Amino acid sequence: MKKFLLAIGMLMALMFAPQASFAQVSVGVAINLAPPPLPVYQQPPIPGPNYIWTPGYWAYANGDYYWVPGTWVLAPQIGFLWTPGYWGWGPGGYIFHAGYWGPHIGFYGGINYGFGYGGSGYQGGRWDHGQFAYNRSVNNITNTTVIHNVYDERVTNISNTRVSFNGGNGGIHAEPNAAEREYANGPHLAPTSVQEAHMHAAASDRNQFASVNHGAPPVAATPRPGALRDAGVVRASPAAHMEAAPAEHGGNPPHAGAAQPPHAAGGQHGAAPAAAHQANHAAPNQQAHAVSNQQTHAAPHPQAHQEPHPQAHQEAHPQAHPGGGHAEEHRQ
Repeated sequence: MKKFLLAIGMLMALMFAPQASFAQVSVGVAINLAPPPLPVYQQPPIPGPNYIWTPGYWAYANGDYYWVPGTWVLAPQIGFLWTPGYWGWGPGGYIFHAGYWGPHIGFYGGINYGFGYGGSGYQGGRWDHGQFAYNRSVNNITNTTVIHNVYDERVTNISNTRVSFNGGNGGIHAEPNAAEREYANGPHLAPTSVQEAHMHAAASDRNQFASVNHGAPPVAATPRPGALRDAGVVRASPAAHMEAAPAEHGGNPPHAGAAQPPHAAGGQHGAAPAAAHQANHAAPNQQAHAVSNQQTHAAPHPQAHQEPHPQAHQEAHPQAHPGGGHAEEHRQ
């Protein structure tokens, strides 16, 4: 009886543990075709102090990739930074590794998302005595009467292409370093409820799907999460359009050209188009198959930690699957 009660107590402790998560095994869905190239777009201005840029990414739902716009988000707690998610080639196809919040930037596939996320780490800003300071060289800072904490620092990207996935044929070939592996196994928090709602808002708009926009989503970035209808939304450049050449199973043809990374405030993500692009590979009859893989991101959990800090004015939304429409499921 004592052993039984002890086991029940341990189970309850796990259920109500603090909302920090660690690297864990998950069950996902592998997609046969790689996501499209990253679209070309400008960053909207920072809406207020302590907002952190979270780059846009391709998610997956209903046999098609769709674009989740980049947006400014308040961190779930002071001192936390955002590690973007990324698509990686794994057993049987492309699998999404969801992004997470933590005290350090972890591995995000070597993908050059721009605006300070040049493939490794984050050079767009840093916490300074409880306030977030912004690097003027990569952020769109227009309201200097509101945004006071700024500095200038040159940024070097490790990748100058618009390729949106790691590994496989034509992908970015990058591996996590020792520090990034350590960060992946440290405590992190899952995407906040407003980020999840933002992802679901994108999934509910057919114009965000690659089969409709051909790689140039009408809403590439927003000033705040979920604001896909606001006047401040940013469209993708026509340079992001894909050519109609089919990609092979298991990978895409390499890109012949390299896009230029953003370095100026308000600059585009990738100022020049790649010479060769992926096909309209978001056909609804794509086959997906379940695989198990070792992920290094936070699994969904109760929303207690996801209320923004006092400066936040975002509204809470119902729980949604982080990383979302790529049809990946997680379990503890």
